Amino acid sequence: MEAYFDNSATTKCSAKAVELMTKVLLEDYGNPSSLHLKGVDAEDYIKEARNRICKTMKINENELIFTSGGTESNNLAIIGAAMANKRSGKHLITTKIEHAAVGSPMKFLEEQGFTVTYLDVDKDGIISLEELEQAITPETILVSIMYVNNEIGAVEPIEEAAKIIKEKNPNTLFHVDAIQAYGKYQIYPKRMGVDMMSVSGHKIHGPKGIGFLYVKEKTKLKPIIYGGGQQKGMRSGTENVPGAAGLGQAAMEAYENFAEKQNYLYELKQAFIEGIEDFEWAHVNGKTGRDSAPHIVSVSFDNVRSEVLLHTLEDRNIFVSAGSACSSNKPAVSATLQAIKVKKEYLDSTVRFSFSTENTMDEVDYCLEVLGEIVPVLRRYTRH
Repeated sequence: MEAYFDNSATTKCSAKAVELMTKVLLEDYGNPSSLHLKGVDAEDYIKEARNRICKTMKINENELIFTSGGTESNNLAIIGAAMANKRSGKHLITTKIEHAAVGSPMKFLEEQGFTVTYLDVDKDGIISLEELEQAITPETILVSIMYVNNEIGAVEPIEEAAKIIKEKNPNTLFHVDAIQAYGKYQIYPKRMGVDMMSVSGHKIHGPKGIGFLYVKEKTKLKPIIYGGGQQKGMRSGTENVPGAAGLGQAAMEAYENFAEKQNYLYELKQAFIEGIEDFEWAHVNGKTGRDSAPHIVSVSFDNVRSEVLLHTLEDRNIFVSAGSACSSNKPAVSATLQAIKVKKEYLDSTVRFSFSTENTMDEVDYCLEVLGEIVPVLRRYTRH
C-alpha cells in the first residue's frame, strides 16, 4: 500500500484539471495578448478561470491577479503594498510563525528601512489579539497574518484581527496568506475585512506554478514585475493559460460538496490522532479538534530524528514531511516549533502528516500500524 501524507507540500493534480490543461496546451495554445482568434480563445480560458475562482469567494473579477504561485502572491502583496504606501508610514506587522514567503519579504523590507513587529503566539500557535491591537500605530501600513499555519495547522482569528486592525487604523492594509486555508474553509475576504489574500494552485489539486492574489478594489499596490502590462500592469508577462485553466477547474472542484469534503478530512485527522495518542512516545503539537485545520497534524517523537523517521516511512511507501516543503531540503530549526516553545529535543524530531480527500481510512490505519512497528526500533538507536 502507498500512503501519501504530504498534501500540505503538494497535492495530486485533479484529472479534470489535467484534461483541460492538455487541451489548452495542444489545441488552444494561443497567446492571450494576440488579436487573432487563437489569442481570443486563450483569453477566454483566463476569463473562465477568473470567473470560477471569484465565485468561490464572492469577489469581483477585477480583484484577482494570477501569479506563479503562493510565494509570488505573498511578495506582491507585502512588497507591493509597502512600496505603494510608504509615504503613510513604514511600520509593518506579522507573526513569528509565517512561511518564509512572508518572512523573507519582511526581512527585505527591513533592509529598505521599514520596521517590522513580529507577534508572538501561544503554545497552540495562536496570536494574541491584544498584542496585535497594541502593536498597531498611526505608522502601520500593513499587517500580514496567515490563515492556517503550514506546519501545525493552527487557525488564526482572521475576522477578529481584521476588525481590530480597521478600528485601530482604518488605513492599515490587511494581507492574509491563505495558501493552506483556501479549499479547506469557505473564505469570503470582503466580508471578513481582508484587503489582500494569497492562494497557491498546487495545494488544492491544481497545477504547480500558478496561484492568485485577491486585491480589494482601490487598494494601493505597486507591481513587482514590469513588462508588457498584462493584468492591468499589475503582473506583466504572458499569462499561464493552461495553469490558470487548471487552477480554475481545481478551485471549482474544491468547493463542490464542500461540507462533505471538510468533514471527511476531519474524520481522517481524528482517526489518526486517536491512534497516535495510544503511543506514549508520540506527542501531537497544537490543537486537535475542529478549531484546528482539517488536514494537518504535527507529531513529535521521543528520541527519533525526523529525517530518519521520514526515510524509514518512505521505505514502507508512506510519504510525510519534516516541516515546510520549501525548507525541508535545507535543514534548519523550525521557527514555528520554536515560537510555540516545543521542547528543545523535539525541534529535530517532529514530522508533519497532511491529508487530502484522496486519502483513505485504510491508509491512516496502515500508517499507524507501521509507526507502531518502526518507532520502538528506531528509539533504540539513541543520539550521541
